[in-house]
Amino acid sequence: MRFSLTALATTTAVVWGACLLIVGVAHLIARSYGVAFLDGMSSVYPGFHAARTAKDVFVGTLYGVFDGAIGGLMFGWVYNVVAGRGPARQHAGSL
Repeated sequence: MRFSLTALATTTAVVWGACLLIVGVAHLIARSYGVAFLDGMSSVYPGFHAARTAKDVFVGTLYGVFDGAIGGLMFGWVYNVVAGRGPARQHAGSL
């Protein structure tokens, strides 16, 4: 079985972007929510700060979408390479 790289990249982009959006909006509502997570993400993504502004939520969401797409694409590519080389490949109908 092989992954569709487009589908996996799109899915991981949406999921990771949504994670950052939801935590960012929750942090806007409740100041103490997600502080450690947002501080960690601000150390990874340049230009993103864990401040309580809509701009930072937007920037973090964009970083999440972009990073999720790249991560999903890389994971799917590596999986497809490894799955295609195994000696015990099964046919699609034998599961």
